[in-house]
Amino acid sequence: MVVKQTVNDWENPRVFERNRLKPRAYFLPDTSLSLNGNWDFNYVSSPLLAPSPVTGAASTEVGSKDSASWKPIAVPGHWQLQGYGHPHYTNVIFPFPSCPPHVPSENPTGTYRKRFYVPSDWDTSSQLRLRFDGVDSAYHLWVNGVEVGYAQGSRNPAEFDITELVKRGEANEVFVRVYQWSDGSYIEDQDQWWVSGIFRDVTLLAFSSIARIEDFRINTVLDKQYVDAELKVSLDLTATVSSTVTVSLFDRHNDQKVIVSKTGTFQDKQGRVDFSLQVPSPKKWTAETPNLYNLEISLTTTEDPAKRLQKVTHRVGFRQVEIINGNITVNGTPLLFRGVNRHDHHPLFGRAVPLPFLRQDLLLMKQHNVNALRCCHYPSHPKLFEFCDELGLWVMDEADLECHGFYDAVARPLDIPESMDYEERKKLTFDKAAQFTSNNPEWKGAYLDRAIQMVQRDKNHSCVIIWSLGNEAFYGQNHKAMYDYIKGEDPSRPVHYEGDAQALSADMFSYMYPSVERIVRLANEEGDHFKKPIVLCEYAHAMGNAPGALEEYMEAFRAHRRLQGGWIWEWANHGLWDEEKGHYGYGGDFNDFPNDGNFVLDGLCFSDHTPTPGLVELRKAYAPVHAWVNEGAINIENRHDFVGLEDLQATYKVESLGEESTILSTGTLELPEIKAGQTGQIALPANIPVSKTGETWLTVIFSMKTATSFCDRNYEIAWCQHRLDQASATTLTNTTSPAAPKFPVTLSSSQTHHTISGPDFSLSFSRTTGALTSWKATNNQDLLSPDDKGTSLSLGFWRPPTDNDIPWDLGEWRRYGVDTLESQLRRMQVTQIDSTRVEIVTQTYISPPILAWGFHATTIYKITGDGALSVSAHLRPQGPMPNDLPRMGFDLRVADELDHAKWFGLGPGESYADKKRAQRLGVYTGTTAELHTPYEVPQEGGNRMETRWLRLGGGRGWGVRIERESVESDEHATKLFQWAVTRYSAEAVEKTKHANELVAEKIVKVRLDVESCGVGTGACGPRTLNKYRVPCEEREFAFRLVPYYVKEGFK
Repeated sequence: MVVKQTVNDWENPRVFERNRLKPRAYFLPDTSLSLNGNWDFNYVSSPLLAPSPVTGAASTEVGSKDSASWKPIAVPGHWQLQGYGHPHYTNVIFPFPSCPPHVPSENPTGTYRKRFYVPSDWDTSSQLRLRFDGVDSAYHLWVNGVEVGYAQGSRNPAEFDITELVKRGEANEVFVRVYQWSDGSYIEDQDQWWVSGIFRDVTLLAFSSIARIEDFRINTVLDKQYVDAELKVSLDLTATVSSTVTVSLFDRHNDQKVIVSKTGTFQDKQGRVDFSLQVPSPKKWTAETPNLYNLEISLTTTEDPAKRLQKVTHRVGFRQVEIINGNITVNGTPLLFRGVNRHDHHPLFGRAVPLPFLRQDLLLMKQHNVNALRCCHYPSHPKLFEFCDELGLWVMDEADLECHGFYDAVARPLDIPESMDYEERKKLTFDKAAQFTSNNPEWKGAYLDRAIQMVQRDKNHSCVIIWSLGNEAFYGQNHKAMYDYIKGEDPSRPVHYEGDAQALSADMFSYMYPSVERIVRLANEEGDHFKKPIVLCEYAHAMGNAPGALEEYMEAFRAHRRLQGGWIWEWANHGLWDEEKGHYGYGGDFNDFPNDGNFVLDGLCFSDHTPTPGLVELRKAYAPVHAWVNEGAINIENRHDFVGLEDLQATYKVESLGEESTILSTGTLELPEIKAGQTGQIALPANIPVSKTGETWLTVIFSMKTATSFCDRNYEIAWCQHRLDQASATTLTNTTSPAAPKFPVTLSSSQTHHTISGPDFSLSFSRTTGALTSWKATNNQDLLSPDDKGTSLSLGFWRPPTDNDIPWDLGEWRRYGVDTLESQLRRMQVTQIDSTRVEIVTQTYISPPILAWGFHATTIYKITGDGALSVSAHLRPQGPMPNDLPRMGFDLRVADELDHAKWFGLGPGESYADKKRAQRLGVYTGTTAELHTPYEVPQEGGNRMETRWLRLGGGRGWGVRIERESVESDEHATKLFQWAVTRYSAEAVEKTKHANELVAEKIVKVRLDVESCGVGTGACGPRTLNKYRVPCEEREFAFRLVPYYVKEGFK
């Protein structure tokens, strides 16, 4: 006997649906029933082992003849997050062999079944449909044992007509067999978790059988002055009787007040009907003014107009998208996209995101001055677009399409050297990679279907202003087919596709992760006579401690008309919560191989979607108002694209910042009329007091006058800060400590140490290493905690690596042994200058093992009778040295009790050379634990810049005050410094893979730096800008440390 082998639907690129109804706009009739909730579930390793439905009566009834094992599972949801299989993370590579359209024969299969009843109050003649809004990755459907159809395209919906199969008044069974892998998986290779199942809503729908609205299209056309509008409404109507359609637009403030309405009567009809409504001077929709009107489409029979068969409602925004003079415009105004990329993610539920959680994402974006959202890399839940219409966000809607894994399939056998430029790699590989699917006519229908699904579902949303053909799928004839379809179906929106380097099938040029230098060069290539704009669909990669240099990108966008902004990668980390281990898991944590590790943690939010320091920085960079003080006036630049500042209020405070923070005056400022894109001025408040004991700082805050859909009244939108008593904010007022009391000090020496003692202190220095080993205050209170070599204070150059260091700098730093530098004492001289002062001079050579480079270091310690310690260092590098260093300064180890910090500098959050603009000058406090940034993969964090003084203390009152001192040879001419405190060693931070695995030590490690490298965005992008790097060059710097005691304890 010969068994004929048929081609599986899930391995046939020409089959991506069977019996699926025509894609349409998202709306649910009043007669709809959610089937979300618990379903029966069966999980097996192969489709061959999956159970089959029982023909006839609902098989979920008691006594059903079914030998399969069924357990409850939540829908929506992923089975890997509910105990079946495991989640698998890859960024680029496929988790299976690259052999399209074939997938592994061991193809985990989940079978779902659920019993349902048709509501008794539904018309018994209704057409019944079953709608799935998202199933990963492909599935067959049965109802009451009869096969209905098949669908794939994980993030796209499918509807099936099940009218003839459903029994009224009886139990019915829906039975769904879901395949983890399908040929569609090859073009769903997005940078995210591979997780499967029914992860979006399942709904039973009832439509009238005699007349129904199948679909509708909305288009708003504005006149040449962008004042009056035409509202075009097209319907796909099915009617077997004479029917009446009424289209009504209601006042946006009064749902009972009709602005304009039209009625049409149609005899037996199956096809398109059009309405045109003239709307005089409607309020326009933009991301800054999301004005929406309620549209109602009502269907009745002509014979009985009181009996409504169907009502469709939709909120309409009047806006018109065009490319004018090479710029993307809305209502005639060019846009600047201050955007983010957003995947669907929840730390417990994966892509099955609860709607309140989804909405909170969007609220947080608006609160952080984000105005644009790219749906990466698939259409999100349909409700997202309703929320964006309401809140005001420009949306790039992207087709569910990516096949990036073919790059590795082509590139790895070529053994391309890592040093090869990425653009050169593309020339070698991309055309070959495109042959698998993108340039393969066998896949044309599958590609085209994904464009059709996206456009038809989301076509009516005002927020959607750009269609995207997908992501990282190379470029081929199938993209051209998608582009042609979209431009024919919806010419009202431009099309994006970054993979089309020549923009042959795109209306804009798009780039990923270019340097600022490159985008400026690109912007200037065609001068001011360009036809297509430039956008960055991904930039400023936010992985770990990042992103740096946001302001440089924003300056380039504002300076060059052709650059219309971009979308930062990405909104949130995608960690999945592991309850047993107590951390957010990433690639490799779930026995998933191959994987791309923690590259899934690259967001502006932590995995619980709370802000990282990077999002705080973004809020400042994206602020729609910029202000600065110059020549006695506050200059205000309105960086909105459309609106003035009428909705904002400005308040100010003047502070004396020194040993404490004291408010000298406060008030309100009358904002002048400043139109979008223009600048105005306000005179400085009269009679501003000036601090007599510290620095005088003016802070101006711009906040909302009234509550909005995304924030409360008085919510802060932007701010600026300016020093009033001196021209330079980096030049300190005179904080020189008072003359030291003339307490005598004594110098004593043993075989191993030199000790300097005063009335209530002592300091000891090792004669072997030259280092400070001990510092005791009254009653032998230890201020320091030496390491295993007895050292408490040493020169420091190393810090834990960041994610961004790894591709660019870490290799060089390690190659030069910067992480293994050791100090060798060459000479030590101890001198009692007079009865109240001792000076110790050490000459050391600091170098790594094996290599022939290092620093000649001269360190001078000055101890005075008040117990103060001044330490200066002169560093002179020699030999074949690295170009730059992680940092430069001192490492100080203080006693466990000195756990509280108080400082005058930037705060309250962390700051780095290229990531500090969101922090303000002030006097702040915090414990070591509070000052630690809990990056999910431990790395460098917690640095604080532009510090005037730092006090470290504890509950018993003992502490150390630290300032930077000037040195004559310091060309940087500043007494500002930066610092960090931690209970973790750099080695522990680097080796530990999850935040909860870090073990705090009984010691506080303090970094005191004159320079520290910026953070950049190098994990997937350009290297940290040179101006934010720490050159390996000759330097001299000094700090002063003074012990203190506060009777009531540290505060």
